[in-house]
Amino acid sequence: MKINKNIAISESGFVFDAGTGDTFSLNETGREILTQLKEGKTEAEIKKNITDKYDVPPGIYEHNFHDFENILRKYNLLE
Repeated sequence: MKINKNIAISESGFVFDAGTGDTFSLNETGREILTQLKEGKTEAEIKKNITDKYDVPPGIYEHNFHDFENILRKYNLLE
């Protein structure tokens, strides 16, 4: 999964799509996931980073990650 190249992410979780002019706000976890995707990390790497940092069970993470992925697709933020 890859983030569109025209997506900018600020440290505060503000997301700007330069292609459409759309803006979005993310919480800390969403920002971390989107940033790691933009850096080219794999889903497995991101899962390990997030589950280790937040001590979340893998099943709960996977469910939430797929919900987040669907939202990214809905707003055309993925390639």
